[in-house]
Amino acid sequence: MTEAKQVKEDEAMLNKFKFIDEIIEEHGKDPESLIPVLIDIQEESGYISPEVQKKTAEKLEVPTSRVNSVVSFYSYFSAQPKGDHTLGLCMGTACYAKGAEGVLEELKDELNIEEGGTSEDGTFSLSVRRCLGACAMAPVMMVDDKVYGNLTPDGVTDVLDEYRE
Repeated sequence: MTEAKQVKEDEAMLNKFKFIDEIIEEHGKDPESLIPVLIDIQEESGYISPEVQKKTAEKLEVPTSRVNSVVSFYSYFSAQPKGDHTLGLCMGTACYAKGAEGVLEELKDELNIEEGGTSEDGTFSLSVRRCLGACAMAPVMMVDDKVYGNLTPDGVTDVLDEYRE
């Protein structure tokens, strides 16, 4: 590799992570600011990749394992890109008893993803929730901020079609 090419690659890498430097500068380089820093990184980029976790750890001078444990522990954080729309299927007692498991299987089949995954086209991310507080409409799913109740496996396609382009 030529020296000029290496310099370009180094500059590209610095620019790629410049937003991390700006966020840490805003919060201070204190390891205790890890969670606020990660919140801002998540808001800026939509997720916190392993590469970004490593750079954040280096900048805050904390072990990468500490950053990774925070990212993996809190459900707010994601280590992979999220879809344009978030599907949150309730699997609380009422929803489960009224067939949410069948709805989940249909979602997984139709989108070809597992819980916590994102569809290949980047349109949907699928998560399972403990309770959405709408037990009278069980089974219930939220798409972004909109609630869909009395779902059946046969109704999954209709809901998804509202968000497909």
